[in-house]
This record gives sequence, structure tokens and C-alpha cells, in this order.
Amino acid sequence: MYDPTVARLTYRALLGRRRALVLGALPLLLIVISVAVRLLTGADDQVAADVLGGFALATMVPIIGVIAGTGAIGPEIDDGSVVYLLSKPLKRPTIIFTKLIVAIAVTMVFSALPTLIAGLILNGNGQQVAVAYTVAALVASIAYSALFLLLGTVSRHAVVFGLVYALVWEALFGSLVSGARTLSVQQWSLAVAHKVVGSNLITSDVGLPAATALLVVVTVAATWYAGQRLRALTLAGEE
Repeated sequence: MYDPTVARLTYRALLGRRRALVLGALPLLLIVISVAVRLLTGADDQVAADVLGGFALATMVPIIGVIAGTGAIGPEIDDGSVVYLLSKPLKRPTIIFTKLIVAIAVTMVFSALPTLIAGLILNGNGQQVAVAYTVAALVASIAYSALFLLLGTVSRHAVVFGLVYALVWEALFGSLVSGARTLSVQQWSLAVAHKVVGSNLITSDVGLPAATALLVVVTVAATWYAGQRLRALTLAGEE
């Protein structure tokens, strides 16, 4: 289910100079904001939760997920180079699964690690806030990568649609409309963070059992359907 050659090519595509600069911009901004907030307010658990929840989890993680998830396969489909992979004796699910693993790894490195560092800067992990949001970022990275990888297989405008989802649905509607929160990866990951922190410092509109089930179902379903889309692309090309 995992092919090293596909993984190497995907890593090379995602971590090229231009894309790496884009991936590193938001984590760097988070660190800068965290340092400034710590200098201005001191160590405050609520402020730390607000910064990590409002910027890291609500904005940075989904945007990095968009870049990594869509970038793992979208450009290859757009420029036709995916034909090279499809011509190899590789099962389509293997290609998708390998690219998903790479997208998850890249998203985790550029979102969960900076979240932990920012949390330690903000309040030294008081009340486990830094660890809780790091775990939430790790969990969200998996679901976002699967969703946006799927989006990369179904649309040539995957980045645009992904950003609309990340910035409008997750950040805007997810904060203002109660019904939208139930269908929000952010809220599902917050349920996990709430369990880690063990207090109402971090809250979620979705219970942990439901959040866990939704995270698993969305990840598995998106990965499976992405494989079906790639298989359909192969058939269309053969015809």
C-alpha cells in the first residue's frame, strides 16, 4: 500500500523551494505572534488557548492541509504528468495511500510542530494547552489531508475550493453558525483537545465519540473515493 518512489516524487513536489516557502510562512507568523503576545500579556492559559484555537487550529492547519493535500496530486493531474504514474504497474489505491501519507506527514510537520512550539512560548504548556492543541492539530492534519487530496482528484480548482472551505466554512461559518460546527473538522479535533486538557478551557460542540467516528469515516471515505476517482481517470485516459 506504500510505494517509496511515489513518496519520494511527492515529497519533492511538495517541498520545492516555492511551495516550502508558502508552507513555512504561516507557522513562522504563528511563532512571531506567540512571542509578541507572551511579551505583552505574560503567561496566560486563556490567551494561549485563544491564540492556538483562533489562529493555529482554525486558520493555519486547514490552509496547510489545503496546500499539502491538493499539492500531493492536483498539479500532476493538471499538467498530465500523472500519466507517468498511471503507466506503472501500481495499484491506484497504492498511489493514493502513498500520497496521503506524504500529505499527512507534511501537514503535521508544518502545523502540529509549530503549534507545540507556540503553545510552549505562550504559557509553557500550562494546563496542557500546548499538548492539547498539538494533538488536535495532528488529528486534524489526517482528516484535512484526506479531504483535500480527494479534492485534488475531482477538481482543477482544488486550491480555490479548499481555501473557501478552510476560510469560509471552518473559520467563518464554523465560528458563527451552530449547525456548521457539527460538520467541522476543527470542532472534531477540538473534542479531542478537550479530552486532553480535561477542562472547559477548550470546548467543542461535538462530543468525543461522535467526533472520533466522524474523523475516521471522513478520512477513510475520502481516501477510498480518491482511489476511485484515480481509477476512473485511468479508464478515461485509456478510452
